[in-house]
Amino acid sequence: MTAPIHDQEAATPAPRAEQPEQDQQARQAVNLDPPTVRLPRPTRDDRRTEIVDRLLDALEDLVARHRALAGNPAQVDLHAELIAAEVAHELSVTRSALRRAPHLRRTG
Repeated sequence: MTAPIHDQEAATPAPRAEQPEQDQQARQAVNLDPPTVRLPRPTRDDRRTEIVDRLLDALEDLVARHRALAGNPAQVDLHAELIAAEVAHELSVTRSALRRAPHLRRTG
């Protein structure tokens, strides 16, 4: 193992000769990624529309799922309870999301 160097001149690397053309090529080679495109932030109305779309999709899926299971008449009560619980859950999730994206009231 070697001892650490305490001599500033020995520790400092030699300055590089300036080569503007090569430096520019090197910078261009490093930046090969396409430019970043920033999308506009969704408005509150956009967010609320997404929330409602999610609720409607979830309810449609729920209906399709329970129609597929509704073959046994002995389990009708169970299916009714499951449907009620899932609808209550979806409504709770939707209300919570809508509180986080409140509708702006117009004044004036």
